Amino acid sequence: MASTGAGWAQVRQQVRALEQQTETLFHTYSQFAAAPNIPQKPSEDELRTETNLQELLDKREALVGQLTRLLDSEASSSAVKLNNLARHREILSDHRRELSRIKSTISDARNRANLLSNVRDDIDQYRSANPEADYMLDERSRIDNSHNVADSVLSQAYAVNENFRMQRETLTSIQRRIVGAASQVPGINSLMARIGSKKRRDGIILGSFIAFCFLMLLWFW
Repeated sequence: MASTGAGWAQVRQQVRALEQQTETLFHTYSQFAAAPNIPQKPSEDELRTETNLQELLDKREALVGQLTRLLDSEASSSAVKLNNLARHREILSDHRRELSRIKSTISDARNRANLLSNVRDDIDQYRSANPEADYMLDERSRIDNSHNVADSVLSQAYAVNENFRMQRETLTSIQRRIVGAASQVPGINSLMARIGSKKRRDGIILGSFIAFCFLMLLWFW
């Protein structure tokens, strides 16, 4: 029984050490999936990391099987050991799913990168075979830019025109209110009429004087 207990502790220690190594390798392996420019083919580091992860999972599965046999050989299994064994199996299963998930993510990213690369190659080949296509695209771009500038200028002109219209309506409304208020003040209309007649009289006098000066200038010329 003592040798069985010592064997259990030793094997479980190995399992826990391999679990920590697996977590460290997962951190490294996940960086390949998060790379902004993933290469079209797996690098040596990526392949080596994936192989090491798979080997660690296989070693852990063998050790978990060894723990199972040690536990079965005991006359009475403790609840603590049963829980520990179940936990190691659960972690191993989670890590296998995580490896599969990261591999799938890397594969999808690589497929997208290869597809984009193929599309760029096709575009380059088309442009090489049709040099006038670049000229037509440039002309289309310049025309679109000109249209955008014209649309922007027209939008600004419409906005200014609308602003003037609103200001004109505001001034007209103010004028109506002033005239309405003035009409309600006693004597204001007669005062405005006298001011207007005085302006007309002054205008007539000034015009007559200018005409007289002009005639005198012609006479003495």
